Amino acid sequence: MTVANLAALDGMRALTCPEPEREIGGVYIGDLLSWVMGRAKADDAWITIMTNINVVAVAALADTACIVLAEGVAPEQAVLDTAGAKGVNILQCGRPIYETALLLHENL
Repeated sequence: MTVANLAALDGMRALTCPEPEREIGGVYIGDLLSWVMGRAKADDAWITIMTNINVVAVAALADTACIVLAEGVAPEQAVLDTAGAKGVNILQCGRPIYETALLLHENL
């Protein structure tokens, strides 16, 4: 599944999508940035509720396919601008984290 395919699912919305054809290879869920940085794999869709600028840096370092912001949380525009400039895809899902994970599990 590509990031664009994921963004097209019911309940998902692309906030930044500079690499829509990026393939998603797995899923990682976590909010402790240092933990995610050391454990998320390249091409993972990373589910979190963290919205600060540091999520963009962690996603870039871990080379995740995208960040999926669950629970309907929304980052500030500066975060989206930085993500777009660094080639980091950010999606938003209004569902709770568990349901967001199930959505990805059912469609990967």
